[in-house]
Amino acid sequence: MANAVSASETIDLDSILKQLGAFGKYNIVNYALLLFPIFLAGMYGSVFVFEAPDISYRCEISQCEGTNESFWVEHAIPRDKNELSKCKQYQFIGNYSQSNRTCSEPDFNKAVIEQCEKYVYSDEDSAVKDFNLGCQNWKRTLIGTIHNSGLFLSLPLTGIISDRYGRKVALSIACLMNGIFGFIRSFSTSYIMMLIFEFLEAGLGAGAYSTAFVLAMELVGPKGRVFGNTLINAVYVLGLMSLSGLSWWLQDWRLQIRVIYAPAFLGFTYLWILNESVRWLLSKGRQNEAVDILKKAMKMNKVDLSDDVLLPLSELGNAEDTKSKEVTPKEEEKSSFSRALKSNIIRKRVLVCSFLWITCTFVYYGLSINSVSLAGNKYLNFMLVAFVEIPANFACLLVLDRFGRKRTLITTYVLSACLCISLSLIPKDQKWLPLIIYLSGKFSITIAYSSVYIYVSEVFPTNVRQSLLAVCSALGRVGSTLAPLTPLLALYYDNLPAIFFGSMTLVASALVFTLPETINVPLPDTVEEAEKLSRRKDVKDNA
Repeated sequence: MANAVSASETIDLDSILKQLGAFGKYNIVNYALLLFPIFLAGMYGSVFVFEAPDISYRCEISQCEGTNESFWVEHAIPRDKNELSKCKQYQFIGNYSQSNRTCSEPDFNKAVIEQCEKYVYSDEDSAVKDFNLGCQNWKRTLIGTIHNSGLFLSLPLTGIISDRYGRKVALSIACLMNGIFGFIRSFSTSYIMMLIFEFLEAGLGAGAYSTAFVLAMELVGPKGRVFGNTLINAVYVLGLMSLSGLSWWLQDWRLQIRVIYAPAFLGFTYLWILNESVRWLLSKGRQNEAVDILKKAMKMNKVDLSDDVLLPLSELGNAEDTKSKEVTPKEEEKSSFSRALKSNIIRKRVLVCSFLWITCTFVYYGLSINSVSLAGNKYLNFMLVAFVEIPANFACLLVLDRFGRKRTLITTYVLSACLCISLSLIPKDQKWLPLIIYLSGKFSITIAYSSVYIYVSEVFPTNVRQSLLAVCSALGRVGSTLAPLTPLLALYYDNLPAIFFGSMTLVASALVFTLPETINVPLPDTVEEAEKLSRRKDVKDNA
């Protein structure tokens, strides 16, 4: 009975939202407010790339420092890949004298190579320099891993707050946490302090994006969601590009953090200026507040809706209060979740979908992070790799309904694999070809990532769809957590990260064959209906 009430509620509300219009003044104003934290989230999600970029440095040879480097550096430091080594030096055998501080080739024994003890850093700005992380690449890349590991905390925590206390409460708190812990991080006096606040900022604030996304999707009717989703993705990409532009301009990672995190405090004011989700209010039985917000929207959009249209919402809320006593939602949800996991088909589907998600996050974030190591201007490279997501999301909308989910996923995974692996076959003297292939790889994996999100929501039954999607999404964060460590692979072979990306996408493409096609198929409402998807032949597009 409770499920029937919820379904009716959704239908009635969607009908009202349709009459209000998808692009009225109320929608535009509230959508603009929600796009602001999404824009900020685009910067926060990858800020670690520019906090601790790899910079130039060499061994500090105290006996020779202060003299003309052109006379002794080439003889003091061995070459690694045609460049002066960052971490090694030849043994110093010269007779050091305070009165005669000169160094030359005879002062170094090239038969003995030693590890550096101290470093001389370039003028480039980086946490590597501030915290003396020379030749400790694992510490440098760990910053991004610690940041992304915070998502394991933020997603469920923000979800609980959002469902229990409201969307705007969860969004306001997350923005405040971003501002507080992000701003404090800019004053880090040690590497450990930086890691602590890196985790706290993401662990308590990264949920701002998901909450704003949910609010935005609940704000408009069905016809406005596709455009709204595309707009959200585009604004997120603009945040990524702005991050790179600011880093290029400021050249100061501490100042950059203060500049991008200060606006997050404005998000806390949403607690008073943003309207709560009407859907959430109705789900909590607060129908009078929901009706007041709808009336406000009517006034702003200059749409007249009679009281007869809004009256059913109030009656529906009263009915739900009465019938909710007959069914305990938590008990029903727990029972449905357990029943779903008892199905071999559903369990296998969860495992496969989780791997698809891990692959997407791993390759998607890995390509973005490693783009700064491409030849050329690292800031422009990062901007281009981010910008390519905009046409990729539009392409996703075009191909999913035309060619189907499975064919799109298999094609984009295989294409990503071929493009990534081909990077290792390109001669190093090529300048633009590697970048073009790199951008094409990011284009294809972005389509796959967007497709997976839609596809996973279609292969699970309605009564546990949100729960199982959350499981796949949470496991998928393993990929984004490991992605910042991939630059370490390049220390052994320049194209090893790309080969690793290609190998994972090939495995993912093979696993897609084990899943059913869902194009033009009604969403399954029960476990039995979901199982039937795997027992029927792939559905052809009858459109």
